[in-house]
Order: sequence, then C-alpha cells, then structure tokens
Amino acid sequence: MSTIPVSLISANSYDDLAKLRRSLERLLEPLGGMSAVVKPGDRVLLKPNLLTGSRPGKECVTRPEVVYCVAQMVKDAGGNPFLGDGPAFGSAYGVAKASGYLPLLKELKIPVVEFHGASYQTVSDSFDHLRLSKEAMDADVVINLPKVKSHVQLMLTLGVKNLFGCVPGKMKAWWHMEAGKNSDRFGEMLVETARAIDPDLTIVDAIVGHEGNGPSNGGPRHLGVLGASRNVFALDRAMVELLQVNPQHIPTQRAAQRLGLHSAELNFPIATPQELAIQDWQLPEK
Repeated sequence: MSTIPVSLISANSYDDLAKLRRSLERLLEPLGGMSAVVKPGDRVLLKPNLLTGSRPGKECVTRPEVVYCVAQMVKDAGGNPFLGDGPAFGSAYGVAKASGYLPLLKELKIPVVEFHGASYQTVSDSFDHLRLSKEAMDADVVINLPKVKSHVQLMLTLGVKNLFGCVPGKMKAWWHMEAGKNSDRFGEMLVETARAIDPDLTIVDAIVGHEGNGPSNGGPRHLGVLGASRNVFALDRAMVELLQVNPQHIPTQRAAQRLGLHSAELNFPIATPQELAIQDWQLPEK
C-alpha cells in the first residue's frame, strides 16, 4: 500500500519571523522543501483563509506572518507569488488590509488578486453550477494556507474547506444555501472542489486556532502546531486525528471516505498526531 507523507511539528509563536521561517523550512524538509513544489518562473497562488476583517484578535484568518514566510520561500525558489481569495465578507484586499497583511505584502511586492471576476471555469459533472475562479485555476502552483477552525455548518474547517474560497463571489452564498441543506452534499461538493484545484502544497496554520462557534464567532485557542502535505486530504485526516475529533462528525471527512480518498496509509516523518494531540477541542454548540 502506498503511503502519503504528512509533516507535523511543534511551533509556538508568530512573533519571531526568522524562527517561524526556520520552522516552516523544517516542516517542508521531509516533503523535499519548497524547491520540490515551486520551479523558477512559476506563478504561485498563495491561498490563505481571508474570511473577514471584522474580527481582529479572534484568529479567524490565516496569520500574515505565516503567509509572509511562505512567500519568501517561494521567491527564494524562483517563483512569483500572488495572494488570492474570495472572502465571504468584503474583498480580499480589504480583509488583507484589516488583518495586517499589507506591510508584509508591500515589502515582498506581492499583488492581491480578487476571485470574483467574470471568467469562471466549470469543474464538476457531479454538481451543476459549480464554478471556480479562473485566476486560481490558471496558477502554475497552488499553495493552500488554511487556518484550523471549528465551523457551525461543517464542524471543522481545514485544507479542503479553505479551497471553497476559490468559488467566486455570489456563488459561495448560493452553495451555502443549496448544499447547506444537506451536510453530506455540501461535504461532497467541497471535496470535488478540492479535487479540481488539486493544490500542490497545503500548509495549515495551527499555531493558534479558532474553536467554538466558528468560523468567526468562537475564540482563539493556542495549539502550537504547523502541518504540511502535498495531499490536502491526507493533511486534513491527520489534523482531525490530532484534534481528537470523530471524523464521522465532519462532512468533508465522510465525503472523502466515500469517494475513496482515505485509502492510503499516512506517514509521519517528524511527529505523529498522537504526539501533538490537543485535548478538549471545542466544536460548535449543537
């Protein structure tokens, strides 16, 4: 049976950028480093979770320090990074500004691309009306940068759910209403979206997560973890185990299992989910 490497490490602070960069380099080392993902000249989408700029201090978005260090690593590998998202509330630029991104983006000369233009691509025969931003699909490399958060509709949002940000504009609201009526259908749609985008690398920001009534109405929780994999479904599996949440309670996990995306064994070259396990992670109130 094939195995999929999932890299997990302890990392406790965003404050020291040099130390955070070293942690990310250590995280990616078992995966071949950034140069295994990014080649010179590649246009590289950095896709953080830019949910909203209206909850400062609540840890609702991927921390800019993580994105900054990843962008540095992309540039050092010869890539041309750009930041892109389609936030639930407001614009990518507006949420990035409210979340403290702009000084770091300006320093590295990284543009922000909005995912609500007119050019969409149909990506699924299984789901009518499923479209993805052409700006995202046209990138040479996609680096998915989710935040660990509880979620009132999906129980938990990780790498797979973060890619829903590549669904443009009003389409997201439509899908929340349509698929939200049936959590299994919603989970399967998200899995189909993630399969279509097929990110080249996912790095999860779990230094501080957001628990309780997420994705925005809960509160911060220090976890002290960074995780990465070339396979987004494998990383999500590992994080669910690390948080000690029953995967059958998570619609995206159930869908991935049904679709045969959990058949491979996971390999943990640095630390296992059990070694970094989080006690009493708070899911949304029923």
